[in-house]
Amino acid sequence: MRPLALLPLALAALPAGAAAADPALGRYDGQWCVSVGEAAADCGPAQVYVLRQRRLNVRIADIVYRLQLNSSQVDVVLMHGTMQIDGFFAPYEWVGQSLQFLDLEKRTRYELKLAPSVKSR
Repeated sequence: MRPLALLPLALAALPAGAAAADPALGRYDGQWCVSVGEAAADCGPAQVYVLRQRRLNVRIADIVYRLQLNSSQVDVVLMHGTMQIDGFFAPYEWVGQSLQFLDLEKRTRYELKLAPSVKSR
């Protein structure tokens, strides 16, 4: 089976019924993981801000992912300063404290794991 054909199966493999409620507003420490195709995920720290109206800002150095959670899809806008460098829509699911979604066009899987911020404790 071709790797591209595996992505819909990967989305279907996300655990059903494991979705959690949206996280409370505030700042979180995050781990942002990205995997392309069949490659292992590349993960690193992220600053996460959960804002009103189901919006999340995920900052990794000088890049910000602006996530707008809708009923069944996430709108993703990737920003570098004031310049938009990418944007796409994807189905998503909360699995515990992890937000998971796929960009099928780019064969890329994203996972954002949240933990309370050390500064907010």
